[in-house]
This record gives sequence, C-alpha cells and structure tokens, in this order.
Amino acid sequence: QVQLVESGGGLVQAGGSLRLSCAASGRTFSSYAMGWFRQAPGKEREFAAGISWSGSSTIYADSVKGRFTISRDNAKNTVYLQMNSLKPEDTAVYYCAGSSLAYTRVSYSPRAYSYWGQGTQVTVSS
Repeated sequence: QVQLVESGGGLVQAGGSLRLSCAASGRTFSSYAMGWFRQAPGKEREFAAGISWSGSSTIYADSVKGRFTISRDNAKNTVYLQMNSLKPEDTAVYYCAGSSLAYTRVSYSPRAYSYWGQGTQVTVSS
C-alpha cells in the first residue's frame, strides 16, 4: 500500500521560507513522477509543482514559478518543495501526490496522480 506523508508546514511571515517534505513508501518511489498541489479555503485544489521520476524535468504553476523549487532524493524516497518569498496568497493545505503510472511524463493534472498524502497546512501572515 502506497503511503505519502507530508511534513514541514507551519506559520511564516510574508517574505519568509518553508521547506515541505513528503516521505513515500509502498512502491518503487524512483519510478514515479511526483507533484505538489495546494488547496486554499473555499477554492479548488490546484497544481503547484511537479517533478519527473528521474528528477530531470520539473514543472511549475505560473503563480509559484521563480519562488518554489521541487526536488527529490530517490535514495531517501522523499520529495521536497522549497518555498521562498512566500505571500499571503500561498496560504493553503499542501498535498503531495504520486503519479498513477511509472515512467510517464510529469503532469499538471490531478487526474494523473492516484496517491495523495494527508496534507500539511501552510499559513503566510501579512
């Protein structure tokens, strides 16, 4: 059974930084693309960042490009989201997601991901 466990969320002032981690277990982590999504109160879940199974390709939502960096350590079965220059509008629950199929292109669509963590809250104060 695949498990994804996020950590690293918290309260930070605008302009600050946080690093989220997602520890994966239950399948060959290095074979699957991973993504980070977020959901603010009253809004739909939206894509934030994604990384290919090898780590060679990354994609970002326009709203976070240049401020967030996704990375992975396949030896540790962990994917990270480094978030810099945080803004109040980044406040949301952040979810880690694992792709449904191995060795496929990283995707912006939540439909490409079958496995989800429980989420970690990020709150950015102004």
